[in-house]
Amino acid sequence: MNYIELNITLTTQDPWADIFVADLAEVGFESFVETKSGLQSYIQEKQFDEAMLLPYKNHEAVEKVEFKLIEDENWNATWEAGFEPVIIEDRLAIVAPFHKGEFDQKMIVTIQPQMSFGTGHHQTTWLASKRLFDLDVKDLAVLDMGTGTGILAIVAEKLGAKSVFAPDIDEWAYKNAQDNVAMNDCTKIELALGGDELLVGKKFDLIIANINKNILLAHMHTYASVLNTGGLLLLSGFFTTDESDLTAEASKHDLVFDRIDNKDEWALMQFKKK
Repeated sequence: MNYIELNITLTTQDPWADIFVADLAEVGFESFVETKSGLQSYIQEKQFDEAMLLPYKNHEAVEKVEFKLIEDENWNATWEAGFEPVIIEDRLAIVAPFHKGEFDQKMIVTIQPQMSFGTGHHQTTWLASKRLFDLDVKDLAVLDMGTGTGILAIVAEKLGAKSVFAPDIDEWAYKNAQDNVAMNDCTKIELALGGDELLVGKKFDLIIANINKNILLAHMHTYASVLNTGGLLLLSGFFTTDESDLTAEASKHDLVFDRIDNKDEWALMQFKKK
């Protein structure tokens, strides 16, 4: 099956990257990778029509729109050849099933790669994975909100969490996470298809929400309501320039800013529930 790879170069990521992902998904694009310069998206060739790109070519937030054909016969080989293991210091190696050889990291997690989404290649997933190793996760009830491929939920279980609830609103992500959880022999992760409505009646000691700024701001009150007193909230999926907006919103819900970690222009923030 042939695919079309669409590359949109943006003048500003926020909020347009998220808006364009939603719009492109509506017309059949299947996978998305947020890059430093914008957004990379994939759609089956038979479903692609160049007219789909017209709204973006003259958009104020778009600098450039390009697309190319990726032929089926070369797709798997090209993808696997370009997919490198993700190494987080001496702590974690995120590898694909086709990676061979020995890794010296303390933890090895195997993820079936889906065009790099949620595999640790993105800076925010890298930051969140690293932060989990700095915390004492043992025996905690953890929420991995918007779990994607399940990588953070898997890391949390392997670090000793007593339970991990991992919902996602995207059916593709939910199915991929099921495969990855099984591949890593995890037994304490409860995957679910849905959003905030699934959190009613639940309580957590640690919440990880690696999503995007607008969703984090809109649902901050929900995260605070299901976080136990003294519990930690890890937020990621945004830029370092968004720190003040997220801190201001968190303070309205008894969440006290604790620290911020950076990788390139991306950030992870940690809050504690009063």
